[in-house]
Amino acid sequence: MRVSAVVVSHGHGAELGASLPALAPQVDELLLVLNPVAGSEPEEVPEGVRLLRNDRVLSFAANANLGTAHTQHELVLVANPDAIAAPNAVAALREFMVSHPRCGVAGPKMLYGDGTWQASRRSFPTVGATLVRRTPLRLAFDPLRWQRRHYLLDERPDEPVQADTMLGAFLLMRRAMLDEIGGWDAGFRMYCEDIDLNYRAAKAGWERWYVPAAVVRHEYAAVIDKRFLTRHTLWHARAMLRFLRKHPERLLALR
Repeated sequence: MRVSAVVVSHGHGAELGASLPALAPQVDELLLVLNPVAGSEPEEVPEGVRLLRNDRVLSFAANANLGTAHTQHELVLVANPDAIAAPNAVAALREFMVSHPRCGVAGPKMLYGDGTWQASRRSFPTVGATLVRRTPLRLAFDPLRWQRRHYLLDERPDEPVQADTMLGAFLLMRRAMLDEIGGWDAGFRMYCEDIDLNYRAAKAGWERWYVPAAVVRHEYAAVIDKRFLTRHTLWHARAMLRFLRKHPERLLALR
């Protein structure tokens, strides 16, 4: 099976200088989607990388759908511009998906830039834990205690394991799955679109797997974990409300 890759830039030209050269040799097709924002295009583009320039700024999910529609292979990798794939990371994900035909989404082990482990494999979020993490309640309650199960902090598997959801910064997906569930939900401006995609995949009977043999370095900014009152906080709240409107049964998952 061949792999198409889609990378979305929203002013991330500097980060692409490291991520594109690492990714391009590992895939059969690479499309860079550029939003009309200053600094989106890298100084150098590796040979063979195609560019798709948007007329207007789109959400990450809308860009992922657009890029998918402009590529052709059976497997589609959607990657953040700051996600730097180790050699053979894509091959490890691809080989796993080839041998597991019901795997609709495969994600790598993620590390921060300094090499420390990143909690990219997660359980589906719960209402109680999200309220503690995203509101001033975290001043009274320990977010890690309430979110420990969500972040799976006590699990660091060395072998492939199934996952509820994984960070959308680097996901290899089966095009057949994307077609069946209708792709990414472009109504998410930012945040939770990866959770929603994995949740709908689960509802449709597709497996999601964490494959630690694939390693990707990713600088997860976690802006909303550092400050309460930012536009990102509002975006995240709106995203969670959209997710709950779509999947009201998650209101029963309190912790």
